[in-house]
Amino acid sequence: MSLIGKRPIIVPASAEVTIAGRTVKVKGPKGELSYTFSPLVDILMEEGQIIVKRKADDKQSKSTHGLTRALLNNMVIGVSEGFEKRLEIIGVGYRAQVSGKKITLSLGFSHPIEMIAPEGVNIAMDPENKNVVIISGIDKQQVGEMAAQIRKHRPPEPYKGKGVRYIDEHVHRKAGKAAAKASA
Repeated sequence: MSLIGKRPIIVPASAEVTIAGRTVKVKGPKGELSYTFSPLVDILMEEGQIIVKRKADDKQSKSTHGLTRALLNNMVIGVSEGFEKRLEIIGVGYRAQVSGKKITLSLGFSHPIEMIAPEGVNIAMDPENKNVVIISGIDKQQVGEMAAQIRKHRPPEPYKGKGVRYIDEHVHRKAGKAAAKASA
């Protein structure tokens, strides 16, 4: 049995879950999300908990069981608390400007990079640190995808550490040519 799939999802008092046919709708203070789940699993609502049960024991059913439970858990967390990713921009002359749903990145290229956030994703600059971009929203997949799209334009390089990185990301630093030559 799937270790993740068999765990019940505790629904907080601020969230409301509706199951209609193969569609689950979760509504909370931050917004509303819906998901159409696979016919390989059943979703039940019991005593303020969501329980995901699979119908068969084949490999596809087992993997769908854990996936469905994880997606539903992310929906409940998203509408009640929300998700957030923080990106740090490191480098001389590297900066970002946010205006509404649009972010303009200056990352050492000859042109600025402009990106527009999808519906449901908010972009803001950290008021305390002007080099930190905050991406937030209720859909974990969209928030992560937007952060990855921003990071891919200039991932952190291992010699000076310049680029766009997640706040909690560790970049393994390498010694340059001079340090390598001196040790040889």
